[in-house]
Amino acid sequence: MFGLLFFILFTPGVSEFLCTSSDLEMSYTFCDSAAYAFMFNLTPCSTMNKPVWKAALTWIPRSDIHFLKIVFHVWYDGAKALHWKELLCSGADDEYSVCGTLKGETLVSAFEIKGSRINFPKGNYSIIVQGFSDDSENNMLICLNFTMIVKQDAF
Repeated sequence: MFGLLFFILFTPGVSEFLCTSSDLEMSYTFCDSAAYAFMFNLTPCSTMNKPVWKAALTWIPRSDIHFLKIVFHVWYDGAKALHWKELLCSGADDEYSVCGTLKGETLVSAFEIKGSRINFPKGNYSIIVQGFSDDSENNMLICLNFTMIVKQDAF
């Protein structure tokens, strides 16, 4: 399962392990100067023959979430591989549970990440995930720097 969900006040620059296995190692740090009440969990810890990863998130945001744009920057062995933006909350007819969360409320969410059906080549991945409370990307709510090391090719 997901294990225990608990609150930890993480400080910037301290790396937190998500998981480690024979074929995958994942960790993250915060890439801004703020401390967060935040917990993220991912299972299974493998890139081999797993169509879906299950994720659990617990977070106390520092501001209301009426608008939320997520920006992903992905590098593979030092080369930029992907830049992707997704509008999760616009303030009208939002489908995600994070939308409408108020500053100081505890957000607890479980979801699936279907991108794990991709065969990730062996190598080092750096993934920056930024959350913004405005379309101009000036007001950052959260910034995470994930490190993913794929230890063997899937084929």
